Amino acid sequence: MSTAPAVEDLLRRLAPRVLGALARRHGDFAAAEDAVQDALLAAATRWPRDGVPERPDGWLVTVASRRLADRVRSERASRRRELEAAARTPRDDLLAPPADAADPSGEDDTLTLLLLCCHPALTPPSQIALTLRAVGGLTTAEIARAFLVPEATMTRRITRAKERVREAGARFRMPPAAELPGRLRTVLHVLYLIFNEGYTATSGPDLHRGDLTGEAIRLTRTVRALLPADGEVAGLLALMLLTDARRPARTGPDGALVPLAEQDRDRWDGASIAEGLDLTARTLARNRLGPYQVQAAIAAVHAEAKRPEDTDWPQIVALYQILEDLDPGPIVTLNHAVAVAMARGPRAGLALLDPLDELSRHHRLHAVRAHLLEMAGDQAGALASYRTAARLTTSVPEQRYLQERAARLAKP
Repeated sequence: MSTAPAVEDLLRRLAPRVLGALARRHGDFAAAEDAVQDALLAAATRWPRDGVPERPDGWLVTVASRRLADRVRSERASRRRELEAAARTPRDDLLAPPADAADPSGEDDTLTLLLLCCHPALTPPSQIALTLRAVGGLTTAEIARAFLVPEATMTRRITRAKERVREAGARFRMPPAAELPGRLRTVLHVLYLIFNEGYTATSGPDLHRGDLTGEAIRLTRTVRALLPADGEVAGLLALMLLTDARRPARTGPDGALVPLAEQDRDRWDGASIAEGLDLTARTLARNRLGPYQVQAAIAAVHAEAKRPEDTDWPQIVALYQILEDLDPGPIVTLNHAVAVAMARGPRAGLALLDPLDELSRHHRLHAVRAHLLEMAGDQAGALASYRTAARLTTSVPEQRYLQERAARLAKP
């Protein structure tokens, strides 16, 4: 959507509520989602010119319902009762703010939508795409631009995702209580993936994509408002805030990557840090510990250090040991190795990298090894690892940074 920022923000916030109202009323998620997208586009065209209606959510529900009725009339003629109901709807200007626009139900369906979009029958890329479109209110073109793929490719991905949801027999309702914790973990993982893609883009010319980090934080705030007692939701929000706070200092004037140890910490976002630290402290004090809470605690230790040399690396090592017990994985081990190197020396960190063969095609393993080898004084080994990492990454800023590190070591 290309429209005024205030209108765009309003549409983003209204999108899940309007979609929830239609999906609950009509039962067909895919058809309701298409109709809501039509209504959002109509509003993006109309509202900046004519003003926002007094009841914008009702406006959207009415326009989307009329679009949905049109599709019912043309595609499902056998459903006589719906056709008759649609025929009774006044057919004046469909884009006019209707005087009788009914507000959606007072229920907030955002969590139900997120759970549906993150259905286990979908792959992570499909979960992300469907979440950004149905819950985030982004158009297919916007999502395609964010992930650097053609719009037609993203259209097919979203269409297939909706078909898979339908084939899986999913209904627009909360899952059984026994399934909810697992499904919620998937939702949080998808939101974290969206954030990470925005914070360090996996490909393309830019290190950051602020639209994705901002959307991930906004959606996580929404989930936290719906589940205020859930420690992992709070932990994920705190982690995002504390991490995103560094964003202004992560690149130089030319867009080049600036590593954590070299960042101007005065440029970090103080408001985000304060909110993240407070949220982390309150969450750790009263909730059962989970992986996102531990990661938030690690980010908090970094945020509290006024200078790189003030960082409490032994505390970070202890937190990574807890994280490996809670949520073991190669990326956790990789980050743990860096912390161990900073606390106990580079050779101790390098020893933790030896078992990580599964990351041999991932540039981060070679970048970390290069950094630790350079710390240990092995310039030849560091040079080879920097070059390997630069060859494997598809991020232009990361590639440039790694090539510069290699070039510096290659100088006689």
